[in-house]
Amino acid sequence: MENKKLAVFCGSKTGNSPAYTSAAKQLGVLMTERNIDLVYGGGKVGLMGVIADEIMNNGGNVYGIIPEKLMQMEVGHPEITELRVVDTMHERKAQMAQMADGFIAMPGGIGTLEEIIEVFTWQQIGYHEKPCAFLNTDNYYSDLFSFIQNMVDKEFLSEEHRSKLIVNSSPEFLLEQMF
Repeated sequence: MENKKLAVFCGSKTGNSPAYTSAAKQLGVLMTERNIDLVYGGGKVGLMGVIADEIMNNGGNVYGIIPEKLMQMEVGHPEITELRVVDTMHERKAQMAQMADGFIAMPGGIGTLEEIIEVFTWQQIGYHEKPCAFLNTDNYYSDLFSFIQNMVDKEFLSEEHRSKLIVNSSPEFLLEQMF
């Protein structure tokens, strides 16, 4: 049986708290222990590099998908299981979504947010039924969840769909909720 694959969206930086790096390492170890492969943006920098390295160091599989433009900026990770170079960000996201059995957003910037919101939108309109989750390390996403609740309160998002978002600050419990 083929391993499950999780797309993890996360920062190309490590942020200003050691908790972010620690959570990335912990998630990497747990994924490897549970035979879950990583699908990610293909970078060797930031939290992307941390989780990819952790999974590779523990004998897991890492599949990166990176646009040519970012590859030229020398941020592609040369030591992972497979690194695919694509033309555009759209191709990257489409391939990641196709490969993955679920999605996790770790702390990151606007790109991370855009990626998880896009797959959550695809779930809402029925393009997939894969779990969408947020690893809320140090309450990183708490303000976003307040805003999402505001969308529900103002009747722009149904409670039914909001309730499909999986949120946890523990990598272990997050994975348990997803599969």
